[in-house]
Amino acid sequence: MKIFAVCGFGCGSSMILKMSLDRVCKQMGVACEVETTDINSARGAQCDAIFTSAELAGELKGSCTVPIYSVKKYMDLAEVKEVFEKFLSDIKGV
Repeated sequence: MKIFAVCGFGCGSSMILKMSLDRVCKQMGVACEVETTDINSARGAQCDAIFTSAELAGELKGSCTVPIYSVKKYMDLAEVKEVFEKFLSDIKGV
């Protein structure tokens, strides 16, 4: 599966979120490709989900066809895992 970590310019906080998502996926044994991108590129992106801040999630809603998940603390692995688990349960239809 392919996930985008999104921030305003695609090279700052999205990189921190990407590293946390990579760690969570590895811990959970989930094969996942995580890429960083900026908010404008995310609007037409081909991926399975977008992870970003609550502020940017609000801006992306309505302009994306994939689910958007917001994370408050990008370096908090427990929070990132919780949000990622929500994504997994959503795609499984649980």
